[in-house]
Amino acid sequence: MKSFLQWTVVIPILAWLLFFSGLIQDSSFFQLVACVLLIFSVMAAVHYSEIIAEKVGEPYGTIILAISITVIEVSIIISLMMTEGKSAASLARDTVYSATMLILNGIIGLCLLIGSIKHYEQNFSKPSVTIALVSLISIVVFTLVFPTFTESVGGSYYSNPQLIFASIACLVIYGCFLFAQTKRHRDYFLSATEDEDDDSSPPLPISNQVFFMSLVFLIICLGIVVLLAKTLSPTIESIITGYNLPKTLVGVIIASIILLPEGIAAIIAARNNRLQTSINLSLGSALASIGLTIPSVAIVCIIYDFKIILGLDIKSIILLGLSVFTVMLSLSSGKTNIVYGVVLLVNLFAFIFLMIYP
Repeated sequence: MKSFLQWTVVIPILAWLLFFSGLIQDSSFFQLVACVLLIFSVMAAVHYSEIIAEKVGEPYGTIILAISITVIEVSIIISLMMTEGKSAASLARDTVYSATMLILNGIIGLCLLIGSIKHYEQNFSKPSVTIALVSLISIVVFTLVFPTFTESVGGSYYSNPQLIFASIACLVIYGCFLFAQTKRHRDYFLSATEDEDDDSSPPLPISNQVFFMSLVFLIICLGIVVLLAKTLSPTIESIITGYNLPKTLVGVIIASIILLPEGIAAIIAARNNRLQTSINLSLGSALASIGLTIPSVAIVCIIYDFKIILGLDIKSIILLGLSVFTVMLSLSSGKTNIVYGVVLLVNLFAFIFLMIYP
């Protein structure tokens, strides 16, 4: 435990020192080092989130992790929009859309595949999935589909009143989802009795001192992740455009970095036969990613009079609809098998492939 805590302290501090040194701007080597420190800082942030979650208990633990990841996402998007202006008008849409596709197809697909390979068949709470998917579908349509078909403003835009309405709708739906998850229907989201490994040990008690130190270092980790991602994004974008790849891949890469720790946590939970925890993490993150990101970005856009592109094109809408529909069918029975995981991963590869070869 001590050795694990050491690297989670050292890595963020080294990342902060590298950022303030100014070496990232002038050297490809230090940019590569910064990428490594960025990934490990995200992992450290998740570690501290898990400590806090262990202290407060479930389902609050998965909520804390989901909101922590969303804070990273929102901060990166807003900072890039403030820096790049009009050229980043579609960044929020691309990142949120990519995050949703990666969660629904990638994370859930890997969880179902790996869990099915090891445990053959796994069970979970159907009511929890129904609540999450009903909320997610409504938020997705309000934020990523309707702007393509509204008539007040030409193009895939919302007018300010429409943007305000969509933001309020997202917050209301996500708030009601959290109320159901933490209060009214909390038992739906708790893991049923599942087979644990025989050598599993009981969780260590978390002292108040460890709890508050974890909270402080969580903020430190989140801060440096935002700053490094903002600093490295022009380099990532130049590499993508240098290979004649679509600029929308920047959103996929940012979303992948943001979701990496959460994906690992969900996959580990599925492998340990705690699929309910994996589903809570995955669907909760998808809801937080859209339900909190869009209202936050909308506030900035209205204050600074930025135009934000939200609506997807028809091809992306079809892919998103296919992903949501496949997840709904895969999780409709309360049991999983290997086929569901494979189909979802094929959907993910189709999303990436059609982005590169439209």
